[in-house]
Amino acid sequence: MAQAKTYDEMTLDDIVRVLAEKLPNHAAFDGWNLYCLQAAADELGMDHDIAQLAYDSADMISNDLPMKLLESWISYVDDEMQRRLPAEKLASMRIRERITALLVMRLEIAQSHREAQRRAHAIMALPANIRTAMKIGWRSADIMWRMAGDTATDYNHYTKRMILSSIYTAILLHFINDESDNFADTRAFVDRRIENIMQFEKAKAGFLARTENRPSLSRFIGRLRYPEG
Repeated sequence: MAQAKTYDEMTLDDIVRVLAEKLPNHAAFDGWNLYCLQAAADELGMDHDIAQLAYDSADMISNDLPMKLLESWISYVDDEMQRRLPAEKLASMRIRERITALLVMRLEIAQSHREAQRRAHAIMALPANIRTAMKIGWRSADIMWRMAGDTATDYNHYTKRMILSSIYTAILLHFINDESDNFADTRAFVDRRIENIMQFEKAKAGFLARTENRPSLSRFIGRLRYPEG
């Protein structure tokens, strides 16, 4: 059996990942800040300077420490979701079932960290952080659609991710306030939101089928301005 690496032997990316798993344990009490990072390092027996260096050097969307901490936690959830739901588990499911399973798995990973999640939403909703939060949410939505088997490269690629990202945000807001047994209310909410996605995709497919052979107005105007020789 291979001996576990010491922190001195890890890359900075590895250090960020092991810290990210522990951050919500402390964010619920300390907030998403330097004290939270130091407490996570203490839990792991890691030097504070190593922990801070890892986040100072990390290649992330944000340059702000609270948002970096949140981004690393969400990336951890992305990775853990992929580990717990490998391709062979999703293979026998329909698209709708795959998306549902992925969303529910994310909630299961975060279910013991609802207060940390509540504090995370307060930070990500700040005007200065909304743009970064949207990028992070887009990335998670992209991972989920790819895991579900989506291969779209046209505008469908963007609409699917935009819709799933916004729906996932709504689900999390419902989740952190859910007091029902085993989060039954949130699971029902997930089912309703997935139904919304499926209805939208069905309507969109029907619209595209009806308009596929219609002449393009932009091409028609272009021919008026630049007649073929």
